Amino acid sequence: MKLLEGKTAVITGAARGIGRAIALKFGAEGANVAFSDIRYDENCESLEKELEAMGVKGKGYASDASSFEGSEQFINDVLTDFGQVDILVNNAGITRDNLLMRMGEADWDLIMKINLKSAFNLTKGVLRTMMKQRSGSIINMSSVVGVNGNAGQANYSASKAGLIGFTKSIAQELGSRNIRCNAIAPGFIITEMTEKLPEDVRNSWAEKIPLKRGGTPEDVANVCVFLGSELSSYVSGQVISVCGGMST
Repeated sequence: MKLLEGKTAVITGAARGIGRAIALKFGAEGANVAFSDIRYDENCESLEKELEAMGVKGKGYASDASSFEGSEQFINDVLTDFGQVDILVNNAGITRDNLLMRMGEADWDLIMKINLKSAFNLTKGVLRTMMKQRSGSIINMSSVVGVNGNAGQANYSASKAGLIGFTKSIAQELGSRNIRCNAIAPGFIITEMTEKLPEDVRNSWAEKIPLKRGGTPEDVANVCVFLGSELSSYVSGQVISVCGGMST
């Protein structure tokens, strides 16, 4: 039996990068996958087809995770189409990096809205269903900079640290209902975003990592499978770093 067979997962920001890798890994483990992105485009359409080719149900939705009303509607649509939600992965996130002295209020507010408020929105959306089922796994995508901080990323770091506090509080609130909540803190992961960096910068970062390489989206997705499955049935309120030892 596949690790996630019979489960339905909701993943935000899944059209590309880490979110897409999670969706595909979940599908390979037998989960039906509902995923969202800010717009439905060819990436969403191709992900649907890849999931369906695995023999699972996959459907993409255009939804703004930072909108409370939009997130509520998204979850309602998922429940209509899939009938249940067993796993929620709050993956939607962006960066607006700058030194604090140059950072505008708009860039601070935007990061908090998309990276942190979105997790509140989606978690609120699935609570009633998970509490009724008396089961569920919520996975919040934090970052090693949410644990350690990073110059030039005060807004991003604060939003990801906020996700850790949110994770630990939700784990305490919902544990009695058999709902688990954990966070993942990726390090330097090779995605479309990081591939735009100069090669010498990427090599310099990789050299500082004990495993001497950047991570892949699949590295993060593997940990998501663990947290979404019964393998982690006694794991809640934890932050798992996927960073090759970078934050050790």
